[in-house]
Amino acid sequence: MAQQFVQTKIKGDKVVIFIKPTCSYCIMAKDVLVKYKFKPGHLECIDITDRSDMGSMQDYFLELTGERTVPRVFIGEECIGGGSDVAALHKNGKLEGMLQSIGALQ
Repeated sequence: MAQQFVQTKIKGDKVVIFIKPTCSYCIMAKDVLVKYKFKPGHLECIDITDRSDMGSMQDYFLELTGERTVPRVFIGEECIGGGSDVAALHKNGKLEGMLQSIGALQ
């Protein structure tokens, strides 16, 4: 179920962040991403806190990305990591190109 949910959310032309709202790294990732002009519907934040399958979802993140922590940030179908990874890609100018390459920006 958790696996299926994650797979239906991750799309080739979308950025998806799986978050817990109280997590400072989640806030960091979100703050960086909202600086970009996304096409409507091409940036999605999914709060996993209240999901009954949160544990199995995080286990699936581990299987899929090598980490079970949040945020898990997917640009298209590729996981680029968490909050500090997003911040670093933004800082070195690579994030914009990655977002443009999947057609997520206006």
